Amino acid sequence: MADIIHLLPDSVANQIAAGEVIQRPASVIKELLENAVDAGASRIDVVLVDAGRTSIQVIDDGKGMSETDARLAFERHATSKIQKADDLFHLTTMGFRGEALPSIAAVAQVTLRTRTADTDLGSCLTIEGGRVISQEVDNCPQGANFLVQNLFYNVPARRKFLKSNQTELSNIITEFERVALVNPEIHFTLTHNDSMLLTLLPESPRQRIAALFGKKLSEQLLDVDVETTLCSLHGYVGKPESAKKKGARQYFFINGRYMRHPFFHRAVQEAFTELVQPTEQVPYILYMQVDPATIDVNIHPTKTEIKFENEVAIWQILLAAIKESLGRFNAVPTIEFDVEGRPNDIPVYNPNSGKPLPVSMPRPVIDTSYNPFKNTSAHKSEVPGEWTSLYDGLRASQDFPPSSFAPTPAEEEDIPHSTSGDMDKLFPDSERSIQHYQYRGQYIVTEVRSGLMFIEQHRAHVRILYERYRRQLDGQNAPSQGLLFPELLQIPMSDVPLFEHIQGNLASLGFEISSLGGGSYSLQAMPVGLEGSDARQLLLEIVENLKMTGLEAKDELHHRMALTLSRNAAIPVGQSLTQQEMENLVDELFQQSTPNYTPDGKSIVVIYPHENLEKMFK
Repeated sequence: MADIIHLLPDSVANQIAAGEVIQRPASVIKELLENAVDAGASRIDVVLVDAGRTSIQVIDDGKGMSETDARLAFERHATSKIQKADDLFHLTTMGFRGEALPSIAAVAQVTLRTRTADTDLGSCLTIEGGRVISQEVDNCPQGANFLVQNLFYNVPARRKFLKSNQTELSNIITEFERVALVNPEIHFTLTHNDSMLLTLLPESPRQRIAALFGKKLSEQLLDVDVETTLCSLHGYVGKPESAKKKGARQYFFINGRYMRHPFFHRAVQEAFTELVQPTEQVPYILYMQVDPATIDVNIHPTKTEIKFENEVAIWQILLAAIKESLGRFNAVPTIEFDVEGRPNDIPVYNPNSGKPLPVSMPRPVIDTSYNPFKNTSAHKSEVPGEWTSLYDGLRASQDFPPSSFAPTPAEEEDIPHSTSGDMDKLFPDSERSIQHYQYRGQYIVTEVRSGLMFIEQHRAHVRILYERYRRQLDGQNAPSQGLLFPELLQIPMSDVPLFEHIQGNLASLGFEISSLGGGSYSLQAMPVGLEGSDARQLLLEIVENLKMTGLEAKDELHHRMALTLSRNAAIPVGQSLTQQEMENLVDELFQQSTPNYTPDGKSIVVIYPHENLEKMFK
């Protein structure tokens, strides 16, 4: 039998490695930013074109590389971070494998300009698809300047599966934020298509949080600060009122490295038990320092999953630290009684004091001359003798208007009827009036031919509003209601590209929004029917829903926006409805193409058969 096992060419092996490390433009940003931090940079500039598809440029003022180091850095497993296997368990740097630069160079066109502080001239190195094209002397500043162009130009399948520019830019900003949060002493800038998105000056950790996510979030955070022999824990956790269902900012950093850790996340949730709803999330940004020998970061290509030697003990420290912070800042809600109008001091009588009472005892006053059986003219009421003349204006044959509870003949014609299938059983005979009843402020109960029909009023209104918003998004602009005072809307910078992408769709719904720069927007009008809703929270919820699904399909975008709006504007559970309101809601529901289910597949109408009711009384 012929031998069939053979070594892969370097070009193929490099692309396989690149597939593990470089998955999208955000992966390039992550690797280059971490290298710049390891190089001791005090300023890092990121410049993007077309969300990294065309070019990614990362410039730092770190220690730079010599001519030989610049060439060797693009070889696989070439690194200055570790020397031997034991160093893997004492890591103090972000990178250590020596895979990032060769992986980037294998799938892109890379130009590196770098110079060290002890030389007058630097080096310029050009690599395409993993092959060195040229290396020459260059007059450049100290540090490193990486220019990555045409990412995945030689892997068309990988380039084809990149998401839209808005989605890729959002992912890049997310990676940028993670590095910026843990390095507040470094000056960062981020530019996209010649537009400055972020400028972060050296500042304190809390100021860095405010610069990235807004002052509102910064004001809702409580300090966490604990020192133990196992670990030191510092950072911030949100107050209970800052909890939200989606989009909470949650970050864990271990020894300056971002990590995902569901076990520690449950410790944070446990600390807020009975303070927030189980479905809500509390923001937190926590920095942990442990002995590098007690953790293993070399278990995943992205280095975001980390194993801990003392995981359970750290979990308990984390839980206790957050509970202590909540107690120290009195974040636990307390019972407050209404003290408005109370007397400042209520005197207490002490019989042993020998002093007279400050007030006299009340004395009843009795009218001995009062006789309740004695008739007086003051209490006499007379009925006029000609009382029938009061009704002369009414004719005996006058027709009284029909009851508002019974439909008019014209309304009976509007009641939808199905000519086939089970839908024919939903409606009563046309000769009988329709009566609706509301049960517990949630269900509308109506007698139909086959039994009792139960309609969940909130879901029914969601279906009605959803169809209306979809028509508006598909071309029919909605009326808007101007605000007396414009509201300021602060969008996190990571969500700005997505928010700007959907502004045209928001305008068709009735929102009037103008940009103020730096992620700030002015909300000047909102759709009619959303009065009383928190427009700012509604827009943030729309953005969060779209982030979870992506923006590749226009129909999916319209579906998510219409569903979010309809849920917020629909009749809430518990709202009392009049007979006419219930009738209008039912009539409009059955005019929809799919009245039985909400847009996300939940039941709206349930029929309880008459036969089942009869069985209960046998």
